[in-house]
Amino acid sequence: MATSDTQALRREMVDICRRMNASGINQGTAGNLSVRIDGGFLITPSSLPYETMTPEDIVEMDFDGTYVGRRPSSEWRFHRDILRKRDDVNVVLHCHSVYATTLACHYKRIPAFHYMVGVAGGNDIRCAAYATFGTQALSDNALAALEGRLACLLGQHGQISLGKTLEAALWLAIEVETLSRLYVQALTLGDPPILPDDEMERVIAQMRRMSYGLPPEADGVNDVARPRAGSAC
Repeated sequence: MATSDTQALRREMVDICRRMNASGINQGTAGNLSVRIDGGFLITPSSLPYETMTPEDIVEMDFDGTYVGRRPSSEWRFHRDILRKRDDVNVVLHCHSVYATTLACHYKRIPAFHYMVGVAGGNDIRCAAYATFGTQALSDNALAALEGRLACLLGQHGQISLGKTLEAALWLAIEVETLSRLYVQALTLGDPPILPDDEMERVIAQMRRMSYGLPPEADGVNDVARPRAGSAC
């Protein structure tokens, strides 16, 4: 039974799942979603269309693999392992978005062909080695690809995006798909130039500062970028 302290979170999870499909990054019953709670996590159930899913269908799991309610997603292992290892995130979102999966089918990482690759936390978005879905091997491969990153591709499978909140994880998953589409299109013209590591370090530093509500730091950037007197923050 859904407890009162998780009911709102369960409703938000259902909403995010439906928005995954509406945004085009997921189809049918593919993909899954989890969020950390005290002592464990909530995860979407196995083989249930998002259109018919209710908050009560969301499964509560402990980190020991036990659960209450419906059968959890077959991918519960990498959800558990990521949340257990990564205390910097609270949400794991997995989907089979078309362009990210296209790259994953060729085991192509996404290099720094565009500065927005930095939103995943590094100078590339790695692709994990293939393993059968739902297995511990897949979880181990995903953890390796996510080291120091907030997103990765899964070889011949799909993508994983992480976040502190459900909204943040959804935003990142959509951004990974957008970058994947841009990269696929760029490759039709040949291998695009790659931004150097030192530039990506500057980009990532800017992104981190701005995520804390601070202005960017670079030559000339802050010369005129100040709130107007009397304006709302």
